[in-house]
Amino acid sequence: MLERKRKVPKRIAQTVLNSLKGGVVPRIGLPYITVGRKAEIEALLHDVDIISEGGASFRFVVGRYGSGKSFLLQTLRNYVMDKNFVVVDGDLSPERRLQGGKGQGLATYRELIQNLSTKTRPEGGALTLILDRWINSVQTEVAQETGLDNSNPVFQEKVTKKIYEVIANLNELVHGFDFAKLLNMYFEAYLADDGETKAKVVKWFRGEYTHKTEAKKELGVSVIISDDDWYEYLKLFALFFRQAGYAGLIIMIDELVNIFKIPNSISRQYNYEKILTMYNDTLQGKAKYLGIIMAGTPQALEDRRRGVYSYEALRSRLAAGKFSEEGARDMYAPVIKLKPITAEEMLVLTEKLAEMHANLYGYQKTITDQDLAKFIKIEYARIGADTKITPREVIRDFIELLDIVWQNPKTNIEDLLNSDKFSYAKSEAVSDKSNDDYTEFEI
Repeated sequence: MLERKRKVPKRIAQTVLNSLKGGVVPRIGLPYITVGRKAEIEALLHDVDIISEGGASFRFVVGRYGSGKSFLLQTLRNYVMDKNFVVVDGDLSPERRLQGGKGQGLATYRELIQNLSTKTRPEGGALTLILDRWINSVQTEVAQETGLDNSNPVFQEKVTKKIYEVIANLNELVHGFDFAKLLNMYFEAYLADDGETKAKVVKWFRGEYTHKTEAKKELGVSVIISDDDWYEYLKLFALFFRQAGYAGLIIMIDELVNIFKIPNSISRQYNYEKILTMYNDTLQGKAKYLGIIMAGTPQALEDRRRGVYSYEALRSRLAAGKFSEEGARDMYAPVIKLKPITAEEMLVLTEKLAEMHANLYGYQKTITDQDLAKFIKIEYARIGADTKITPREVIRDFIELLDIVWQNPKTNIEDLLNSDKFSYAKSEAVSDKSNDDYTEFEI
């Protein structure tokens, strides 16, 4: 049964409709419009359970531009934040890679940390919140155990001891000593109400120190997060977040095509080598409480000359086995290939969008179930639609249709749907989109 009565707050409806019409994925309101992808979501949620128990996972989500990769990632992002995970997400670009000689890897790290999100801070920038919450939770725990308050010296001693227990667990890991030293520095600044030192420590954690001499002068540490080791610090963050009361850390990286586009073959290989390191860490138990999801187009993954599969060590690990075929996919394989959204699922989505549009603008919905069915039939009847049509194209067409009908009350929906312009205008474009890999936005 279609969910006709679920009212969407106007602020969320406005954001969702504007984002979808503009060809981008909204970061809020996704539960109101999610359809399909049941098998893919269940497989990724299975990974989430493993991560929360101390494991690690690595997945590739592969699909054409507009097929729903970013939508799937954002849906999962919202779900895992509700499950008390910390999430960092970001898109690769010419300036942001996994590895680079001009700081492109560090730029990716900064983007991820900037977007660090929790359930209570879903818009990003949650690092300071997490650090303060960690210290507050330790203080609360000690107060409950001892009955003392923070004016008692014994209370402070016990808080310090518990903080040091967390820090000590990180010391033996790669870069753990420096990481723990900065955590301790933040804790001491917190107790002393030293906002300046706290800000400097957060600056260090964000990877914003570019020279070791600057970090030495301001914090007394002679190391900084660099282009080569930024991923090691994300592993440390995953362990720290767990000990700070969270379920773990999920890393989401989109737009792998930007590695595919790197013109220099050696630079591409360095980036694929970094992916191999991350992949091996998750499968060999070298990372804990950590999930990594990377998304890209089929070409970015499978092209033997420039894609991920051009790096033989990755191709041999990721290529589908002999028994995988259409209709019998292994959803626990490292690569999840997105199937096209069915016409039935798209019909459900258009119904949700029609209700949302009518509620937002305060009018009685005039588009009928028959109109919706005809719209979907026309969209999916276009040449090549069985393999080439994407949710983004259908959604943008539909929201445009809703806008036109609402803004022009005398317009007849039946006439619009029957017009040659609507029925045939995009047939040629839909039939051949082999060069679609460089579109900028994605739903």
